[in-house]
Amino acid sequence: MISNKITRNIILTAGIVGLLSVASCVKDLEREPITDVTSASVFTDFKNYPNALAKLYGGLAMGGQVSGDGGNYPDSDINGINGGFSQYTRLMYTMQVISTDEAVIGWNDGNLHTIHKMTWDSSNEFIAALYYRIYTEIAFCNEFLRNVSDEKLASNNITGDNLTEAKYMRAEARFLRAQSYYHALDLFGNVPFVDEKYLPGSVNPPQRIERAALFNYVEQELLACSNDLKDPKTNAYGRADKAAAWSLLARLYLNAAVYTGTQRNNDVITYCNKVIGAGYSLKPSYSSLFLADNNVNNPEAIFTVNFDGVNTQTNGGTTYLVHASVGGTMPAADFGINGGWSGIRTTKAFVDKFPTNGSDKRGNFYTSGQNLEINDLGSFNDGYAFIKFKNIKSDGTAGSNSNWVEADIPLYRLADIYLMYAEATLRGGNGNIATAITYVNNLRQRAYGNTNGNVSSINLDFILDERARELSWEMTRRTDLIRFGKYTTGDYLWPWKGNIKDGKAVENYRNLYPIPAKDIVANPNLIQNPGY
Repeated sequence: MISNKITRNIILTAGIVGLLSVASCVKDLEREPITDVTSASVFTDFKNYPNALAKLYGGLAMGGQVSGDGGNYPDSDINGINGGFSQYTRLMYTMQVISTDEAVIGWNDGNLHTIHKMTWDSSNEFIAALYYRIYTEIAFCNEFLRNVSDEKLASNNITGDNLTEAKYMRAEARFLRAQSYYHALDLFGNVPFVDEKYLPGSVNPPQRIERAALFNYVEQELLACSNDLKDPKTNAYGRADKAAAWSLLARLYLNAAVYTGTQRNNDVITYCNKVIGAGYSLKPSYSSLFLADNNVNNPEAIFTVNFDGVNTQTNGGTTYLVHASVGGTMPAADFGINGGWSGIRTTKAFVDKFPTNGSDKRGNFYTSGQNLEINDLGSFNDGYAFIKFKNIKSDGTAGSNSNWVEADIPLYRLADIYLMYAEATLRGGNGNIATAITYVNNLRQRAYGNTNGNVSSINLDFILDERARELSWEMTRRTDLIRFGKYTTGDYLWPWKGNIKDGKAVENYRNLYPIPAKDIVANPNLIQNPGY
């Protein structure tokens, strides 16, 4: 069965920002709570609800209970792997970006090198860590939802404004759970399913849900959330609102043909229009979207994973994305950090998507001392460095901490909505092609600083490339390439795809990652994905 279930009694700890603590592996299920403060007593007092909810958001930003990741496995929510190494967005970046043309990594930690080479198998520890990270987040959400049902709220005498707020929190928990199930749907396909009705410690292992059925579940949860969450831009920054649910619905529908065999392009346009109509606008400067103060005056952000350099000190998140992408002759101070980790670069296939004269400012490459060709994946100097996030503020000053980066990661922003609208229109949806071209040109005018990059027509191949230019390193690339039939096939190659310098096609079964071998052994209800 899933080896990252929470104990029946969730315990309140003194960990990072008062987040809820969980036991995170099978052998811990029999462990006694280390305090008498249980979930039952936590939820009797509404003052505890914000901290309980914080753990759900914290599950996306932090890898465990200790700021700075501690370095010891017990500090991680995932047994057997360091919290920073297994932080949610770091693992998502590994699977969604490093497996594509957008990035290579020079480190030879364990089986990490197999991700870009597309030679992974079901024993890969990084794939397993993301699988367990997803289900740990689902477990956090399930425990919260068990304790905020209408019956529990009534029995705990939660009334008035507190009751109203508790119901908003419940909708946020449902959204976060649906988002993690979306990641499971996209990455793994047919997976275990547990909701709040499945009690931790059950003697029966979770049932398997097929991909199309999970699509329907995620859709229905998000539709419910879109009614129950706070209105767009009325919740605290970094917390989900209706627009976050609409954005994920649009992304779900955009990939519906992959997940279910049926296109849903009209639905993509419906929910893109809802987001656009909610009053979001593009931030004038593209680069400022990824700076240490990108939480300030950002009209484009719809939903973000937040890092502040003080309470969210993790070797995952943007700390990883900035440090790991700095090396060679790159001056670390220019990125607001105390040193680079010499890991991540990009491929010439990605570089070639930008004009060579640098007119598109989204193609921000560092080339001094770097080779365009990647002859040695392990050498940081092979492959151009790519500059995306920085621990520098808009005024040029560094973030508050030179080690822990403060920039937030956007999961959904208006630019993505514009591009989804354009793609769905080109795929036969009921959008307007002139409007779609206007949206694309709005992005390109920001990127070029003028109208020189404007286009008069668009097609699907152009949109795929434009998504790479606009949304690079934002954890959409693998999903995009699969939707366009270019991830595993020979229709599009990049350096070291298939473990060949010039790239080659790989087996189509790699459009899904394997269910971790240990879970297949432990849960007789599961079936391994084909090819593994």
